[in-house]
Amino acid sequence: MKRHGPMSCLLCATMISVVAILTGGCNSRGGQASESVAPDWKMQRENMVSQQIEARGVKGPLVLESMRTVPRHLFVPENYRDSAYNDSPLPIGDSQTISQPYIVALMSELLEVQSGEKVLEIGTGSGYQAAVLASMGVEVRSIEIRERLCERAASTLSELGYESVRVRCADGYGGWPEEAPFDGIIVTAAPEWIPDPLLEQLAEGANMVIPVGDFYQELKVITRTAEGFEERSVIPVRFVPMTGEVERQGTP
Repeated sequence: MKRHGPMSCLLCATMISVVAILTGGCNSRGGQASESVAPDWKMQRENMVSQQIEARGVKGPLVLESMRTVPRHLFVPENYRDSAYNDSPLPIGDSQTISQPYIVALMSELLEVQSGEKVLEIGTGSGYQAAVLASMGVEVRSIEIRERLCERAASTLSELGYESVRVRCADGYGGWPEEAPFDGIIVTAAPEWIPDPLLEQLAEGANMVIPVGDFYQELKVITRTAEGFEERSVIPVRFVPMTGEVERQGTP
C-alpha cells in the first residue's frame, strides 16, 4: 500500500477547507449568501447620550434616561434610520425636520418638569420630542399644524405605547386653553415673537422653552412669576419657522 507523505496530507486538508468555504458561501440558488446584521440601536443610543448630550453639559437624570430609552430611529423615515442617532437634524417630510438629539435633550432639561406634570408642545413633528417627555413621566398635549405629520406622529406614538401623549391636528398659536395651565410649554418651530395665548397658558413658576427670531434665532426660556415674565437667552439655534395664525398676526 502506498503511503501519503506529510505534504500530501496538507494539500488534501487545504482542498477540503476550500470546498467547505465555497459550499458555505453560496446559497441554494448559486448566489453568494449574505447575513444582514441588525443595528445595535441600544448601543447607538448609549453613544449618542455619552458623546453628544452628556459631553455638552446636559445632566438631568430623567432626561438622560429618556434619551437612552426612546427609539429615535422609529420616528424618522426608514431611509434615514441608519443616521437616526447622528449629531444632526433629519428630514421627516413636508419640509420639516426632527431636531438633533442634543437640542431635544437641552430643551427637555430647560423645561425643568417632573414626572406627573403636564406640558404643552407646539409642533409635534415626528412625535419624538413628545415621546422623550412622556418617557420622563410627563403628560403631553401636542399640536401639529401639518395634517400628514400630525396623523403619522399620532399613529407612531400610539403604536409605541406612549399613552400619556395626546395629539391635536391644529394651529398651535392659540395653544390648548381647555387643558391650561401647563407646567411647561415647549415650542419646536420659531415665531418672530412669542404668541400671547401661550404666555397666558403658562402656570406660575413654569418655563416656556421656545426658539424666537427670523433668520437669526435664539433659544429662550420664559419663566412666569407672580410679577410677570422673566426671559433669558440660551444659545443660537436654527428651527423651521412657525406658520399659520402667527404669520397673519404680523409683528406686534
